[in-house]
Amino acid sequence: MSGPIRDLAERFWSGAVPPGQLWKATGQTEELSPGIVFLHTFANMTVVRTGAGLLLVDTSNYAARERTFALVRSIDPAPVAAAIYTHGHADHALGLPPFLAEASARGWPRPRIVGHRDVAARFDRYRRTNAYNAVINARQFGIAPSWPMDYDAPDVVYDTTLPFTVGAVTLQLHHARGETDDHTWIWWAERGILWTGDLFIWVAPNAGNPQKVQRYAAEWAASLRAMRALEPELLIPGHGMPILGRARVAQALDDTAEWLETLERETVARMNTGATLDAILAEVGPPAHLAGRPYLHAVYDEPEYVVRNIWRLYGGWWDGVPSHLKPAREAELGQEVARLAGGVGRLVARAQELATTGDLALAGHLIDWAVAVAPDDGTAHAARALIYEARSRDAAALMTRGIFAAAARESAERRRAES
Repeated sequence: MSGPIRDLAERFWSGAVPPGQLWKATGQTEELSPGIVFLHTFANMTVVRTGAGLLLVDTSNYAARERTFALVRSIDPAPVAAAIYTHGHADHALGLPPFLAEASARGWPRPRIVGHRDVAARFDRYRRTNAYNAVINARQFGIAPSWPMDYDAPDVVYDTTLPFTVGAVTLQLHHARGETDDHTWIWWAERGILWTGDLFIWVAPNAGNPQKVQRYAAEWAASLRAMRALEPELLIPGHGMPILGRARVAQALDDTAEWLETLERETVARMNTGATLDAILAEVGPPAHLAGRPYLHAVYDEPEYVVRNIWRLYGGWWDGVPSHLKPAREAELGQEVARLAGGVGRLVARAQELATTGDLALAGHLIDWAVAVAPDDGTAHAARALIYEARSRDAAALMTRGIFAAAARESAERRRAES
């Protein structure tokens, strides 16, 4: 049996799709199993025909909601009876308004919205930090600042597990803290189908993210082990292609769990010896034998950031270096380093020399100190823009690339403003 989704899923598994393309949505749909239609949107959706209306697993994002609504309606015109959020991220849980409006206009019952109890708390936090989320979204993805204020919270909530029935379909919902604290993975025992949400996303786990709230590597890994024990036949992820076949699903879940468990175990072991975060970062990485797995490339998050998040969870924000507990301000550090170097110009020149030899990390420190002490220096900003453009080009992970590119744009704009 073949189809566009199955064919692409095979290419994903074989490694034929470049890591940077694994999240590229095709907009294609395919019935993977009778009554189960997969929609390959940026954040995946599934339409389940239940005999009592449609059940949606995830609902896509606020920007694409009209397109995904039309896509669902091209598949089936039946009323939507319920929607399950795997978690409250904006790309998964903000696509319901067209369906809610349709139900109201047609006199249909309002779809039930199902999710973990903490989804509503996430939405409340998003409202409180709306402008900040717009800023970090712009920085991470290189887009104009934007963040929604309107959310449709679940009206069916649970804490640990929930059997949820629509028509002839009964799904078991399980809570797991991983990428988020409000995550749900879904098991359809009768059909051997597993929905992971973003607990599996075809890239290395997003367990670090330097601009977002706490992640939970150990609990994430434990949830993957629990899923593996059920021996699923079909895995439908939050992003990327489905995985078909018990052996492949087992391998993907086991490998991802091991990746997380290794970072967690090795970080905590070194924390227990009193090592600083800097020392741990120099020593800890994912298992070498998993480096070739097509679903564990660090093209979004990075292992280094996961280690930092594990440290933050168990050890707080202080990294163990005494001077970092109550540090001097960046401008003060910059002034002292510039004085030792012989002036801001010498500091900028040395940053440029380091960048030329490929030591971009050290060059970044020096140029940041230079602009901290001389924020209106056009030459310093010009050098900073070039250094961070180079750092962005060198970065494989989208998060890293986005932050460095934003720094380059910032300095380029400052230079233009000063010229």
